Amino acid sequence: ILTSLEKLEVAPPSPGQLRHVFFHNALPFVGFGFLDNAIMIAAGTQIELSIGVVLGISTMAGKLAGYVEALASRLGLSIPDLTPKQADMWQTRLSAHLGKAIGVTIGCILGMFPLLFFGDEEEKLEEKK
Repeated sequence: ILTSLEKLEVAPPSPGQLRHVFFHNALPFVGFGFLDNAIMIAAGTQIELSIGVVLGISTMAGKLAGYVEALASRLGLSIPDLTPKQADMWQTRLSAHLGKAIGVTIGCILGMFPLLFFGDEEEKLEEKK
């Protein structure tokens, strides 16, 4: 027997709520992409040769993502105000996944800043000749 609450239709999330879901998911992933890319560019070889062999790089990435999300929560990134049914709707899931994908892409692009400090070794060798 269905209760009266189960019979009611739930309105889909508003565009404002979907934007909130998008940014709630994107901002931590910008931080994750930035830190992951910057660390891997600057110290990736050493990490892979020492810690990465023992722990596995994916373990380190998982811990980093957890730290970034905890930091975002501490900085006041509020949770979107949605009902459980709204949170499970396709629009909300799409907004969350797009936020994560775009966030990590922007973070990885920003995390390429260590490349500005690396010189081209081949050019230096040619100049010496």
